[in-house]
Amino acid sequence: MKRFVEGTDRRQSTLFPAVLDDYVGDDNPVRAIDVFVDGLDLVKLGFDGVAPLATGRPAYHPAPLLKIYIYGYFNRVQSSRRLERECQRNVELVWLTGHLMPDFKTIADFRKDNGEAIRKVCRAFVLLCRRLDLLDAASVAIDGSKFKAVNNRDKNFTEAKMKRRLEQIDESIARYLSQLDTADRQGPTVPEAKTTRLKEKIAKLREEIERLNALNARMMASEDKQISLSDPDARSMATSGKGSGMVGYNVQSAVDTTHHLIVAHEVTNVGTDRSQLSNIAEQADRDGSRDPRCRGRSRILRQPGDIGLRDRRHHGHATEADDFERLGGGPFRQARLRLRCGRRCLLLSGRRAADLSVHDRGSWQDAAPLLDHSM
Repeated sequence: MKRFVEGTDRRQSTLFPAVLDDYVGDDNPVRAIDVFVDGLDLVKLGFDGVAPLATGRPAYHPAPLLKIYIYGYFNRVQSSRRLERECQRNVELVWLTGHLMPDFKTIADFRKDNGEAIRKVCRAFVLLCRRLDLLDAASVAIDGSKFKAVNNRDKNFTEAKMKRRLEQIDESIARYLSQLDTADRQGPTVPEAKTTRLKEKIAKLREEIERLNALNARMMASEDKQISLSDPDARSMATSGKGSGMVGYNVQSAVDTTHHLIVAHEVTNVGTDRSQLSNIAEQADRDGSRDPRCRGRSRILRQPGDIGLRDRRHHGHATEADDFERLGGGPFRQARLRLRCGRRCLLLSGRRAADLSVHDRGSWQDAAPLLDHSM
């Protein structure tokens, strides 16, 4: 074919073998992943398998497995089976791991057995960004996101769901019994197969009632009166759409407003963002603050249930009235709530519009009582 860009003939022999490093550009992000992981002290971070065993089959070192995990995070590849396939065909992962191809079970077990160590890696990355002056901005944005769990909605039970399900079964049994009574009155004109089928349906429904009663006992014994069969830690959570609830997790994140880097994160199974602000704010302050003098002072929120400012003497710990819009003398609507401590502040997303008490523009009030109850 003429006048087209032509590829290389697959059967063409070359004098020198191709160098794997030539397939990855100098500005490729995988080189940053490689340098970052090689610079970590995996023993200090708590990874298993850093020291090889004297006997048995040789295992994978945690470093290439961690590189695979971070690469999947950067490229939104979460499944261990997909990561296994990418290790076999993705040139970047082939370069990153040195042509290692662990199976999906090895990748999944590494993620399961080193959860706390991976969390420390995230903190080490935040500290690296701070040393590179990537987190020198004066504010972080805090918000929560819902992540779907591997648990079908039909395999999650709450008190309301259990009651509704039992009522539906009772109605079905009553309907089938009514059909049986009708068949008995009609006599031999009704086929015997239909009667047998109705009795089998009633028997199956009664077995379902016994199963649900056993699940109900387990559910009532739990702390939050809820049970998930596939993923025990997942919980039912409401979303913005009507009737579009999901079973999953609530991930709280604090993000640097300049470079959009995640400073701190926390995974919870609490469906609402209420009482979550204090914890994530203190984590963001601990992990993202550059000035040690401000780190202790900027922890302005107490734990859930103990709302209020830690130290009322710091007048910088206030809600800026200019960040709210006055609506005809009525209550303010939450626009962008900002808490300040010197040069640092916590900036909250304005997606939730909750009524707040009226503020006088010339004064300030405690910010924390307005936060955990308005989110």
